[in-house]
Amino acid sequence: MEAVDHHFRHARGRIVAALTKVFGLQNIDLAEDVTQDAFRKALEVWSIRGTPPDPAAWLMVTARNGALDVIRRESRLRTFDPEWDPMLQGEWTAESHLDRILGPAAIKDDELRLMFSCCHHGLSEEVQVALILNLLSGFSVKEVASAYVSSGHAIEKRISRGKRVLAESRTLFNVSRKQEFEERLPAVQRALYLLFNEGYHSASSEAAIRAQLCAEAIRLTELLIEHPFGGTPSTYALASLMCFNAARLRSRTDEQGELHSLIEQNRSLWDPGFIAAGAAHMSKSAFGLVISEYHIEAMLASAHVQAPDLESTDWSRIVGLYDHLLKLKPSPIIELNRAIAIGQRDGPKHGLVALRVIGDQQKLNQYPFFWVAQADFELKVGLREEARNSFLSALETARNPQERQFISARLKSLE
Repeated sequence: MEAVDHHFRHARGRIVAALTKVFGLQNIDLAEDVTQDAFRKALEVWSIRGTPPDPAAWLMVTARNGALDVIRRESRLRTFDPEWDPMLQGEWTAESHLDRILGPAAIKDDELRLMFSCCHHGLSEEVQVALILNLLSGFSVKEVASAYVSSGHAIEKRISRGKRVLAESRTLFNVSRKQEFEERLPAVQRALYLLFNEGYHSASSEAAIRAQLCAEAIRLTELLIEHPFGGTPSTYALASLMCFNAARLRSRTDEQGELHSLIEQNRSLWDPGFIAAGAAHMSKSAFGLVISEYHIEAMLASAHVQAPDLESTDWSRIVGLYDHLLKLKPSPIIELNRAIAIGQRDGPKHGLVALRVIGDQQKLNQYPFFWVAQADFELKVGLREEARNSFLSALETARNPQERQFISARLKSLE
């Protein structure tokens, strides 16, 4: 049922986080099982009675009843969260305490607590993002695997490894402790940044999954902003970057799923609502003394979406911003983007020179859009055969059908 799937996406993280607070991180699988049972009941009941006026509340009450059954059945066999376990052991007191724990005011920060818990310092960034997708965003193992162009078995192992590390903590991260919050905040921001980028520059061939990744990253970043300690300049800058880039998401592919470069994109499809939200977040990011990498990347994205056409783009400013970004975050991909901007500002010959002096050529050789950029510049200076060879190299490194189609179309134009 479509309604169940829709509400599962939006309510799953909240329910899993709330139940994990009750059961403890060592029983996170139990929290997921109870949540899944609630949705199974929704599928049965809603198909007969229709969707209730407040589906999220219905699901939470059903999950609460399922949790109570578990507590009554297994309280003597399991240890739950250390903070709540003594209160849940009594037959007559468990229900009243559970109502208090799962009350609307009490669960307000639960998703945030689970998100911070997922960004444990003992986990790699890949595992952190996979856990966020699975536990908070309701993505199945198959969907996470599709997003990462990986096997379901590999993703299942990654998520299981993350859960084992979380289980050692036994309780959710405490977001009320400012110092600990601030210490883990960069890791959380980084995980959300990677989550958005996986959607925006996805290697997945499934466009719907890609859009959902971007939407989830924005939702969770907005959740972070709402917390008293989370609304920092860098968090606002991160939200700004996401919104500016999300504004262009619809124009990056056509109805057939074919990719379009920035030059080819139909700017009338750019979303003015996201552009306005990005500008609002950027304005709020301007307080404080530190300019983060997210500030610079947001300014770069703004320079593109604010230009009415390609010719009006301030390429000099963009090159300067890339120079600044390289000081904060050296990367061959950033150098590649800077070289493309130089080619737009100074001409294709200068762009080719900038491409060829990038340090880590070995890494770039595995990136298809390095070869595409080189081929485009080579074509513009009349090096047709060299361009053909560059497009062939791009085709060899393409990661999915969309990229292969994009590159093949350019190769075909040389025939």
